[in-house]
Amino acid sequence: MPRSKKTDNSAKRKIIIPIAVIALLFLAIGIGMSYFKNNLYTVMKVPDFELTDQNNKKITNKDMLGKVYLVEFFFSSCPTICPVMNSNMRAIEHEINNPEFGIVSISIDPEHDTPEILKKHAERIGVKSPNWHFLTGNRDYIGKIADQFNIYVGDKEDEGESLNHSGMIALVDQQGNIRCRYNKENMPILYYSGLNYEDPEGKLPKLTGKYHPDREILIEDIKKLLK
Repeated sequence: MPRSKKTDNSAKRKIIIPIAVIALLFLAIGIGMSYFKNNLYTVMKVPDFELTDQNNKKITNKDMLGKVYLVEFFFSSCPTICPVMNSNMRAIEHEINNPEFGIVSISIDPEHDTPEILKKHAERIGVKSPNWHFLTGNRDYIGKIADQFNIYVGDKEDEGESLNHSGMIALVDQQGNIRCRYNKENMPILYYSGLNYEDPEGKLPKLTGKYHPDREILIEDIKKLLK
């Protein structure tokens, strides 16, 4: 007995509907992945700070509004990760080359890092941008700022730890929000690494490593925010 047109249409719908649902699901996944790839997560508002730069000028977080900028903690006499971090920052500064971009490098050794010392340090590493501020001030205050940024700095009272610090960098947008990208698992990375690595994936830190994956993604994300 031949099948009716009604039966045939019903069978076609049973096939087409699941295919359409699967197509929509893949489209939604694609849109979601594109969102995570192209959008930056807002971590928090940048903490308030007021410190003195290498030109003896007071610099606050309000002075940086309207600029995309990076924040690191370092000290000028550091023999290990600080030269690497400063070198990566210098490469980023050179690549971005935009008056709306800045860098804030906060010394955790302010007793040594006076404005005069920091000015010589800036000259030594070839800083050209007027928006790269090397900041100094009260050590207790700087420790509190680091805590508010949630970037590790050693306890001032612990002689063995006082000059230890993280190699992480905060990315701040024009409105004063700390921003970051999502990792492959679509989780916010929160901060970027200023270190070099043995491997392109950034899993094995090494002072003389030839890879600096976070430097490359920072350049991409800075450009996104500057658009």
